[in-house]
Amino acid sequence: MKKLALIGAMVVTMMASCTSMKVVDSNAALNAGAAAVQALTISDSQIKELCSQYMVESDGQNTILPADNSYTQRLDRIMARFHNIGDLNLNYKVYQSSTVNAFASGDGSVRVYSGLMDVMNDDEVFAVIGHELGHLINKDVRDAYRTSYLMVAARYGIAAYSQTAGAISQGFLGDLGQQLASNAYSRKQETQADETAFQFCIKNGVDPYAMYHALNVLVSLEGNSGSSSRIAELISTHPNTSKRAAHIKEMAEAAGYKMTSTGTTGGTNTSGTSPKKTVKTGNSNSGSSGTTGSGGKTIKVGKN
Repeated sequence: MKKLALIGAMVVTMMASCTSMKVVDSNAALNAGAAAVQALTISDSQIKELCSQYMVESDGQNTILPADNSYTQRLDRIMARFHNIGDLNLNYKVYQSSTVNAFASGDGSVRVYSGLMDVMNDDEVFAVIGHELGHLINKDVRDAYRTSYLMVAARYGIAAYSQTAGAISQGFLGDLGQQLASNAYSRKQETQADETAFQFCIKNGVDPYAMYHALNVLVSLEGNSGSSSRIAELISTHPNTSKRAAHIKEMAEAAGYKMTSTGTTGGTNTSGTSPKKTVKTGNSNSGSSGTTGSGGKTIKVGKN
């Protein structure tokens, strides 16, 4: 909250000194500073609704692969391996795009780009999704939306979340998406999300080195000039990739695991091999799943 308050103060100062910001009208511009401060009061439930509205916009701008598509069926198999995500109600879909990316939204939406599935095997895709869910579980996604909402609301002169105030207009949601894309997670948040992905792998019988391998795939692509544009978004919001990979490798070694796989350079391997160790990891209760329509599932997962 201190960080958000600081951002609020910065926005007030910015709005007072800049008259070229996008606003709804001149009256809204006069109230934009106050709007920035009042936007700090947006509740978690309002953030969740905002996330839902944003996902409608996002889904409408992307090609969602249908339920009978091989990418979607593959994602079904990968998501079925998650058995310990608390009481999250997840809905997941595949975006048809060469972009190497995946994200989770505050309303439980998980979106995986086909480009990411093309360059990673199932264990690695599992780990990347686990990382994104880590941001969701750790409230990073909620805070990112709140911060982005604060910035955009100030431009529009919106004092608080309100459907009638135009807070979820198409233009507002478009600006919100741009603001979200420009807000990178902190190093601490990235580390915690990586560690959450590592724990997901251990608890669900997935290669403990899967996150390490996935990060190395990104490092490899980052070094390939022909692939740089495909991963620009993921790298910009997930920095320090090499250091993060080294950290996960250290964690796996410290836990007694030995690497038995070199990972993959593509998505053709649909079942990774988990390394062996002497410490026995516990099993978890699985949840139920149901179809929500073309190209997606909704699942409610039980607690451990």
